[in-house]
Amino acid sequence: MRVISGKYKGRRFEVPRTFKARPTTDFAKENLFNVLGNRLDYEECLSALDLFAGTGSISLELLSRGCARVVSVEKEPLHYAFISKIKKDLGIAEWFPCRGDVFKYVAHCHEQFDFVFADPPYDLPELPELPDLVLRHAVLKPGGLLVLEHGKRNNFELHPCFVERRVYGSVNFSFFLWSEEGRQEPHD
Repeated sequence: MRVISGKYKGRRFEVPRTFKARPTTDFAKENLFNVLGNRLDYEECLSALDLFAGTGSISLELLSRGCARVVSVEKEPLHYAFISKIKKDLGIAEWFPCRGDVFKYVAHCHEQFDFVFADPPYDLPELPELPDLVLRHAVLKPGGLLVLEHGKRNNFELHPCFVERRVYGSVNFSFFLWSEEGRQEPHD
């Protein structure tokens, strides 16, 4: 795992081969952050939520680029331990790993974030409901951006908060913007 840009640029972390995670490829991650660079000012982005954090790669990239606070939710104990070790090794006080179920976390979260990234397993049965779950529980601040990573069989273009889809090989990113002005309520 490699950090692409920012204060931790070039740092590499060896991901154990026993991990079940499917990390976002460097190619897809680099392209995603190029697109995000036009949508987010990382230093103005006060808070980000990384759901299904896996190796913590997206969280670390956000922190490296200046995001002030990142919460990473990961259920798998080994992955959570890996994220916690990187946090400790780098001494990042702004990184808050949370071991737990994403659905329970979102349902009981009392915090709102400027940016939410979700990278669930592509075969997760609840994957199609994730945008509505995040929006319904007001985890995203008004004007906030949600990016959902998914496989090619999912299509969110008819969702009322959908903005765009980017495809990099087998990796798809759907972007959702939560706006107070004339917003449409997410599907139930």
